[in-house]
Amino acid sequence: MKYKDLQKLYEEKNHNGDAYKYVSELLEKAKQKHKEDWDKNPTKDGDHEQSWRAFKGKNFEKLVQYIIKDKVNDLGLTVVNGNALERSKKLSEELSKVKRNLVINYGIYGMHLPDVDIIIYQKKSCKVLAVLSCKVTLRERIAQTGYWKLKLLEDENTKHIKVYFITPDEDGTLTKKSPMKKGRAIVEADLDGSYILTELTEEDVEESGKVKLFDKFIKDLKNLLK
Repeated sequence: MKYKDLQKLYEEKNHNGDAYKYVSELLEKAKQKHKEDWDKNPTKDGDHEQSWRAFKGKNFEKLVQYIIKDKVNDLGLTVVNGNALERSKKLSEELSKVKRNLVINYGIYGMHLPDVDIIIYQKKSCKVLAVLSCKVTLRERIAQTGYWKLKLLEDENTKHIKVYFITPDEDGTLTKKSPMKKGRAIVEADLDGSYILTELTEEDVEESGKVKLFDKFIKDLKNLLK
């Protein structure tokens, strides 16, 4: 099972342009295929769940980038994976500028990139508009995402950058305002927003200015350009 197989499952489901609502269902199908492949060549520790979690986490963020890329490009913006800035030994002039516009200054401890999955920036100026953390559940890094938002706010050069969390919210952390779960409280208090990839409707999810269904993401991103 490779990322291209997950993308193929997405495209097969995307006849009506709404396959993003069924990401959790697609991940379950991918897990079955992943298990079949893993059974043929299991890891040394013999733990498929661990192998699957690593695959799911890495490839969910790739799938989100694939889902949003064309629409983000239509706004005149560019999408890049965070790993491209973090791990590349030699960056293009453009990405080097993007990196400089995103790093956080830790004083005598150096300049370091925040741990984010996707970066959205203006190609001409290399100005970073938004960064995304993409996780299947909020417990997989929501507090850390809040930390990076606070660090970006500390510097004049990065305080404008929006920090968003993209998730299918499989554990239902974001669904209700009351009683409010800790993950939603962090979103409401510390982030610029969270967008849910789900087949649930507005009647099922109690939306707010910070918690919305995924179909509103591009509209909100467009508003940043005004």
